[in-house]
Amino acid sequence: MTGRVISTETTALKTKAAQIRMDLLQMIYDAKTGHTGGSLSNTDILTALYYRVMKIDPANPKWGDRDRFIASKGHSVESLWCILADLGFFPKEELKTFSQFGTRLIGHPNNKVPGIEMNTGALGHGLAISVGMALAAKKDGRSYRVFCLMGDGEQAEGSVWEAAMAGAHYKLDNLIGIIDRNRLQISGSTEDVMGLDPLDEKWAAFGWHVVILDGNDIEALVEAFEAVPVAEGKPTLIMANTVKGKGVSFAENVPAWHHHVPNDEQLALALAELSAVLESHQRQEGQVR
Repeated sequence: MTGRVISTETTALKTKAAQIRMDLLQMIYDAKTGHTGGSLSNTDILTALYYRVMKIDPANPKWGDRDRFIASKGHSVESLWCILADLGFFPKEELKTFSQFGTRLIGHPNNKVPGIEMNTGALGHGLAISVGMALAAKKDGRSYRVFCLMGDGEQAEGSVWEAAMAGAHYKLDNLIGIIDRNRLQISGSTEDVMGLDPLDEKWAAFGWHVVILDGNDIEALVEAFEAVPVAEGKPTLIMANTVKGKGVSFAENVPAWHHHVPNDEQLALALAELSAVLESHQRQEGQVR
């Protein structure tokens, strides 16, 4: 699918994102474990990719010309599990087994699950894997694209910059890096832990075309993704400025929600907030049809 997102599609995507946030919170609550804040912040990014932008086929997850997605920030897998289940890569009932003994749905992407390309989680490795996949597409004359989602705290890993240099050297304009720039990591502000700014200028200096946008604006995300390649012969870096804990008022921009499980009261409050958002989007969707 290509072209500008019209209002009906935008509203439908926002509705879907609200539902995915509700699903992941319930899953984390049931499992009593999970990376809540980062999964909430990256939900809009994944919703735009999986429901609008990427060429995928849940009935044929190994389709040779599928677009590839690598979750380099693998610890924020909860939103991804919920989306893959919703799309039919595996039964939705399996979400109830998240992080339980013997499950496939562990706390990081697991390539025993359809729709997962690589096991990830050790931060700093996803982009290097993505460079290899994008280079393989070029050499094989294939048209698929490779999307790699990184955390901003992950940018302190030296291997990220080695991969960035290689991506530009091989002119991989089929490679799209995305940084979930919520400015928080488990130990606090990214700028206090290891200063990153000016992060956009650093990526540009490494030979990437950089796009800065609101990473919780689904329409802006879709437009940016569908414009790729913006610069022929250059990989693209999407700097997605997001809010950690997005969608749950008391979790937004709170470092403690990096790895926090809602209690009964918090879950009820969060689901009520998101339910109101969901209903608002559904009303809008009905009005624009």
